[in-house]
Amino acid sequence: MELNIQFLENLLAAPGTSSYESRPAQVWHERADELGAIVSTDSYGNVYAAFGPDSAPTVMVAGHIDEIGLMVSHIDEGGLLFVQEVGGWDIQQLVGQRVRVVGHGGELIGVIGRNAIHLLRKDATKSIEAKDLWVDVGANAREDLEGLVRTGDFIVLEQPFTRLRDSRISSKALDNRVGAFLALETCAMAVDDSCKRVAVATVQEEIGGIGARSAAFSLAPDLAVVIDGTHATDTPGVDKRQAGERGLGSGPELSVGSYVHHGLLENLIEVASTEAISYTLGANPRRTGTDADFLASSRGGIPTVVVSPPIRYMHSPNEVADLKDIEATAKLLVAFLNQVDDKTLPRPPQ
Repeated sequence: MELNIQFLENLLAAPGTSSYESRPAQVWHERADELGAIVSTDSYGNVYAAFGPDSAPTVMVAGHIDEIGLMVSHIDEGGLLFVQEVGGWDIQQLVGQRVRVVGHGGELIGVIGRNAIHLLRKDATKSIEAKDLWVDVGANAREDLEGLVRTGDFIVLEQPFTRLRDSRISSKALDNRVGAFLALETCAMAVDDSCKRVAVATVQEEIGGIGARSAAFSLAPDLAVVIDGTHATDTPGVDKRQAGERGLGSGPELSVGSYVHHGLLENLIEVASTEAISYTLGANPRRTGTDADFLASSRGGIPTVVVSPPIRYMHSPNEVADLKDIEATAKLLVAFLNQVDDKTLPRPPQ
């Protein structure tokens, strides 16, 4: 079974910021049905796809499905939409971007507006905030948008999946639709039923791990694998002494420290070495910044590891990844899942 890249494209195309993940979740749900999973959802929107016997140890494989975006906070008398951020943005990257407004009464294409540099005060060119921008959908007045858009509706970047040279791809929301994609595909690709594999498309990671917390409580897994993008550091100006060295094509990063379970990490490294899969190690002495931080501290402590394909330009309109890294991550996860059983459950930290 090969990775279904069309499924990844469909996930990336579906708009869904934190708290509004229903569209990408539906794409994920439909693919899980195709793969023969036992599919369920919870009240906050997490989607679960279970494979394997209930009597075996349960492995939760999680990738968050929400994306960063914007939320409408005000519509002025001229029909311009003012916004607040959903998740962490480098605001200056938003100027001039094309967006999709997912209104309660329909969808509209717009552009993020800011006055031309010729019309700005000199001090206004130094730094900008979300309050300095607006979304222009071409309306003449607030009344033009009645029944279409209201406060609280969400907005995503309109940047589709694009193939670059060789195996490189670009899109909005690679962080972290790639993780949700890999969670489902790899749980289906694993063939050993010595563990119960539950892929979870978690919600609201970008605003605080809300979905991961509720999923951990519901599933009570014996161990968890979190798949989330990490920063590729092969671009100019990155201090590798602090950020580590991992470029596109270097394989998945395995997180070390903080909430990562040491014994489970060593097991994962052993599998990578046995399968001759290239990987890097990433230092996270305080927190991983992923759903793992919430899973590891849930219930009695869920042994958790983080596996991360590298991504350039994260939290930007055009993130870049390498399909070879995505494939290597899948190969590692499938090999790992195929060797989990009662005897290989995590060893206590040393």
